[in-house]
Amino acid sequence: MSKKPFDQSTVRFVKRITVGSTDPARPFSEEDAAASLDTLNRCLSESPSGYIMGTEKNFTVMNVGEHQIVMQWIVYHVGFTRKPLWLG
Repeated sequence: MSKKPFDQSTVRFVKRITVGSTDPARPFSEEDAAASLDTLNRCLSESPSGYIMGTEKNFTVMNVGEHQIVMQWIVYHVGFTRKPLWLG
């Protein structure tokens, strides 16, 4: 099965999917990671299938008392030719 090449000019909808901890008051759990990755996999595999157009890799260093905490996350930009119905 061959796929047509991705043409960025046909993108009409972009979904941002964040994987990782962005809120220091709410720790990032395994369930959160699984939910984010399930959404990403669904975007890439179901019809209409999306394409990863770009990624943002972010981090922040915070001081909590005597401790330094490094929070990291990645944001995937998934482009679609039309908005999938299951995204609502």
